[in-house]
Amino acid sequence: MVSPVATLPMVSLELLPSLEKKINIAVTEKEIPSALLSPPMNNAAQEFAEKHQKRTLALFSLEGRVVVITGGARGIGLTLGQGLITSGASLAIVDIDVEESKRQAANLNALFKERNPDDTSMVKITAHFSNVSDPESVNAAIAEIIAEHGKIDNLVTSAGFTQNFDAVNYNVDAMRRLWRVNVDGTYLFATAVARHLMERHSTGSMVLIGSISGNIINVPQPQTPYNVSKAAVKHMASSLAVEWAQLGIRVNCLSPGYTVTALTEKILAEKPELSNTWITMTPMKRLGKPEDLVGAVAFLLSDASEYVTGTDLKVDGGYT
Repeated sequence: MVSPVATLPMVSLELLPSLEKKINIAVTEKEIPSALLSPPMNNAAQEFAEKHQKRTLALFSLEGRVVVITGGARGIGLTLGQGLITSGASLAIVDIDVEESKRQAANLNALFKERNPDDTSMVKITAHFSNVSDPESVNAAIAEIIAEHGKIDNLVTSAGFTQNFDAVNYNVDAMRRLWRVNVDGTYLFATAVARHLMERHSTGSMVLIGSISGNIINVPQPQTPYNVSKAAVKHMASSLAVEWAQLGIRVNCLSPGYTVTALTEKILAEKPELSNTWITMTPMKRLGKPEDLVGAVAFLLSDASEYVTGTDLKVDGGYT
């Protein structure tokens, strides 16, 4: 059976870590042109806003699901969110920059209604604040999302950041901040959503965003604390998957390869020789795009992957 599926544009907004303002990292909004923070939609992207009649397995649909995505106001997180809405899910955008979250939620709601005026099962898109490394902030966000949506079915943990410094020169406080966001933030949201699913006696699926850096040692740039954090996320997904398997709560890890974002563009602008190294080591001979991750995440959240849990799915052009 062919079912019309409402779609939204897949806009490749550049990745900016969603962090507390006080975290001193190498990339700040002042260092990146505003055009990279929220670039305008192009004509090609607008085409994705139309309904389509393409045949696909109903198992891939996310209709009726509520998906929480952390770090969802910009970059990879926002692109993933747009794809999940296209698959029929309602979306709770969680970010430390709540104003940007609200702006993106309003834009997506307005665009969905404009492009799908006759749709009677409108998706709901909401914005929420959370400092992912703070348990009280995480619990408050979860409670707010449940109050607005009535439930949570799925989680995508996209909040995170990286820094490239020699290990012997890496500030200990900076290292701990990175681990709090990348590791603690992932754990806190995963366990909070799991508790909610257990209280509802409901099944669910989570995708923890890892990295190829959790599987290999990146060269030539030094980034040991980041690599360690993503290795932790990968093993966290496997461990939680086993722990919650009999409850029907699936947990998988998605590990992107080198992906074109505002952060990687800034790094390449400073060290252009890295581009040749990364591309040469990637069998598909190109860097990834945020859109390359959308299908994999939709698959892992949907019933199409009902027997898939504890897996690390690499989307890296063959790099690993």
